[in-house]
Amino acid sequence: MNGKYRALWLDEDDNLVVLDQRLLPFEEKTVTITTAQQSVEAIANMTVRGAGVIGNVAAFGVYLAARESDGDMVRIEELSKEIRESRPTAVNLMWAVDRMMGLAHKKSKLKPMNLIKALKNEAIKIADEDCERSQKIAEYGADIIEEIMLSRGLDSFNILTHCNAGWLAIVDSGTALAPIYEAQKRDIKIHVWVDETRPRNQGANLTAWELSKAGIEHTVIADNTGGHLMQQSMVDMVITGADRVARNGDSANKIGTYLKALAAKDNDIPFYIALPASTFDFEILDGVEGIPIEIRNEDEVKFISGLNSDGEVQEIQIVQSKSSALNYGFDVTPARLITGLITERGDCEATVEAIIEMFGDLI
Repeated sequence: MNGKYRALWLDEDDNLVVLDQRLLPFEEKTVTITTAQQSVEAIANMTVRGAGVIGNVAAFGVYLAARESDGDMVRIEELSKEIRESRPTAVNLMWAVDRMMGLAHKKSKLKPMNLIKALKNEAIKIADEDCERSQKIAEYGADIIEEIMLSRGLDSFNILTHCNAGWLAIVDSGTALAPIYEAQKRDIKIHVWVDETRPRNQGANLTAWELSKAGIEHTVIADNTGGHLMQQSMVDMVITGADRVARNGDSANKIGTYLKALAAKDNDIPFYIALPASTFDFEILDGVEGIPIEIRNEDEVKFISGLNSDGEVQEIQIVQSKSSALNYGFDVTPARLITGLITERGDCEATVEAIIEMFGDLI
């Protein structure tokens, strides 16, 4: 594994190293994770976030559980259960833990050293597979961009995205940002409208940071600006990632995504969700009714951090103490509002029939 283009990698001692995403864009620091409990904490406190990276950290967490317990399966089970329950919405987390534990049970008769090695290699394999999926999503998504440009006679393209679904979220290029990176490689003139994505500002802090690193033209906008831009024909396509997609195509993503989909529908603008197959939850038949939505600490709404006049990162309170705040982490966009799902297997309609036809072998 190579940390150059990834949000996580192994160091020379086979510990997991991650970028601390809470500090971006003002500080670039890493955190070294050596135990399963530290992987739980990194996921829960959002040192790492993004469906794919959460899954990767969870997978390496199971490996670390095996290492610290010297291959004791009872202890591995206990620690892996804690990892699996560290956040409720992103299904990649559960998928990765279940895959790792499936291998652990299969290899449980091995000597501890060999079991630990097998789990480490499986976690690396999961991350490498995410990289391959990301590249395929990039290519299929860029093809769609080119098709839209050709059909409308455009010589430049404006995309609106919400939250962060780049390489900080899924190695190596992400999901929603992957087609943008591929479009850049194809010399497509592209501009990205970046929703700030309150309350944690993953768009303003993370997506803008990624796009700056890549030299891609972008503009940060307040979350409520997108509808106006769509009305004024300043958006050619909306593309977001997802944390869980039900069998019927309903898609959970960062809070505020649903409103973007409504505005896109009202203005006849294509609205796409980009995701790897591991983000599907085929057990949930109706996403609006069945996808669990995380409610996070109200302080994320009541406080915000940024640079003060001395160039230091400072947290300040922006809501009076007497007021309560409600902090839903996600919402669900109904399938009827989604133009298509961009996956590693191609562009798929957000319908039960289309999803089963493309992914029936996984159900």
